[in-house]
Amino acid sequence: MSSYSRNFWALTFAMFLFMTSFNLILPELNDFITYLGGKEYKGLIISLFTISAAISRPFSGKMADTVGRKSTMYIGTIICIIVTFLYPLSGSIAFFLFLRFMHGFSTGFLPTGATALITDILPPDKRGQGMGVFGTGISLGIGVGQFLGTPITQLITLDGLFFASGILAMISILMVKSIKETLAVKQPFSWTIFRLKKDEFFEVNVLPVAIVMFLSAACSGILFVLSPDLSSYLGIENKGWFFMFYVISTISVRLTIGKLSDKIGRRKSLIIGMVFLIISMMMVAYATDVFSYTAASIVFGVATGINSPTLFAWMADLSPVHRRGIGSGTLFISLELGILFGSASTLFIYDSTYESVIYVFLYGASLASLAMTYLIWHLARR
Repeated sequence: MSSYSRNFWALTFAMFLFMTSFNLILPELNDFITYLGGKEYKGLIISLFTISAAISRPFSGKMADTVGRKSTMYIGTIICIIVTFLYPLSGSIAFFLFLRFMHGFSTGFLPTGATALITDILPPDKRGQGMGVFGTGISLGIGVGQFLGTPITQLITLDGLFFASGILAMISILMVKSIKETLAVKQPFSWTIFRLKKDEFFEVNVLPVAIVMFLSAACSGILFVLSPDLSSYLGIENKGWFFMFYVISTISVRLTIGKLSDKIGRRKSLIIGMVFLIISMMMVAYATDVFSYTAASIVFGVATGINSPTLFAWMADLSPVHRRGIGSGTLFISLELGILFGSASTLFIYDSTYESVIYVFLYGASLASLAMTYLIWHLARR
């Protein structure tokens, strides 16, 4: 741990705060849109967020490679702060969904700049391990945010929850300010940088990583939408219960076997991770009590702990040095599209009943199986 620079730790902590900020509100948004009279639009809470994030990735990727990693991160954090403080003003379903769409631009910019910067810092032979540690901050933010959302709402109301989320985003921008820029040659900001050429929308070299990310992220999209309702069905008051145990599990994996992909290769590591992802989806599908549901979250954490840092390390391996921002953006586009695909799929399979949950997660298991099949083919043929 001592071999990592101050820049590394400052960036990791900034990402922890940012991820905590927007995950803090997620467990309560299903109830919030139901209160507004739009329970049939639950799937759009994640879908709209991911659409705008995906749209912004090519622009944020180019900005990170030209204007700077930090400037890209500033834009994302500022959008997050503004939107979060506007949530309490939501008096209609349309305005609330508009804010969800705008909120997605924050994750379209900050993580893209952060990933490009962290790739600059890490040496190739330690990328898997370093991405594991960096990802620990992200996972911890997801878990802490999801777990604390319901207790904070009960303590200081939903408006207070939005306020707390905004404060965390403000603190994260202070951490971004302390980070040292790593882009050697920077251009001054100009609106013309958002005029993209054909090869600036997507980094073709990272296509194999993008395919696997899309399929695995679809499983996360399903969980983001259904875990609050599933907790209620099982009599669990805290809607972030699943993600609390997920984060404990995934952090343990990241810190103990983070070197796995550096030793055996990215694709072999991902095949192992997909096996755990398939098992976790099956376990959630058939969870009937708190114990089995918690066990499923632990297995899902193992899968994520293996897959996430390996995917980002593989992306860094394949991206040309001068296009790391675009490469990061490409991977995040596949992440967002995967989450969008998974969350939107629930609109067609899930009918807000406990009985329909099993079909959604069996579908998730089939997507993970497809990712594993592709990896085996790629390892054998490419």
